Amino acid sequence: MFLIIVLLFFVLVLSAILYTKLTLGINKCSKHLIGKVVIITGANTGIGYETAKDLAYRGARVILACRNEQLGLAAQKDIIAETANPNIQYLQLDLASLSSVRRFADNILKNEKQLNILINNAGIIGSKYRKTEDGLLLDMQSNHLGPFLLTSLLLPLLKTSGASRIINVSSLGYQFSNLDVNDLNMEKAPYNSRISYGNTKLCNILMTVELSNRLKGTAVTANSLHPGVVDTNMAIVANNQSLLMRIFNLLTPYTKTRWEGAQTTIYLAVSPEVEGVSGNYYSDCRQISTSKLAQDKNLARKLWEVSERLVKINDI
Repeated sequence: MFLIIVLLFFVLVLSAILYTKLTLGINKCSKHLIGKVVIITGANTGIGYETAKDLAYRGARVILACRNEQLGLAAQKDIIAETANPNIQYLQLDLASLSSVRRFADNILKNEKQLNILINNAGIIGSKYRKTEDGLLLDMQSNHLGPFLLTSLLLPLLKTSGASRIINVSSLGYQFSNLDVNDLNMEKAPYNSRISYGNTKLCNILMTVELSNRLKGTAVTANSLHPGVVDTNMAIVANNQSLLMRIFNLLTPYTKTRWEGAQTTIYLAVSPEVEGVSGNYYSDCRQISTSKLAQDKNLARKLWEVSERLVKINDI
């Protein structure tokens, strides 16, 4: 019986590897981005770093929005050295601090004349129950409310920059959600890191749906994506040994590389195929469908309104 279970496990693993490789989407667009300004959150490592490097190769001015100054400056130095593009800047941004988000956005609005691509890439997974300095659930603020505030504050600049793009990195993990928009801090429901992560990733998609609706009549688009199961250090950042993290670590040898995981983000940033396309969800460089819940426009609107209240957007 034990041998049968082991055999089935390896069959599943090999099937997963084969499926990943056969369905892998690679961005084939070679479009340059000279004269364009890009902001990427969490760009010092993982798929954020790979995305930043690719867009730097294309000639863009890339702003690395990262929490850790040492890692952010190191990434800036490495990208400049590898791409020979000197127009790479590090700016400190802690999405788990609303005041940090406001300072970052204020800096951008004061010093940048345009913003052509905003990539909300940063995120954490497997966090324990913890509140931020703003009294918000850490993973919800890091993965949704922080990016929500950042995007809201930068919208005026995006709107005046022509055909601009907003890209929200979500995850297939949204399917494990149990979202209550009136309890984003999970103060009523028992905390579970897997469910909480799924909630934040569903919020990424719903935010994109509502944002796309609010951007109608402008030249700004918003899309979300699933990068795949990627070998990144998101789990390390979470700094705990939850069951979710142990499973993730076991799967690491069979995941996409960071370069492969960045391909859909890059595709949404540069491909002419998505010019003017908004409100959709992508994986492996192609549009895919989501659950009915993730397409619920009423839920998306309610989430937007609750998010505005929690980040005090109307007080700015």
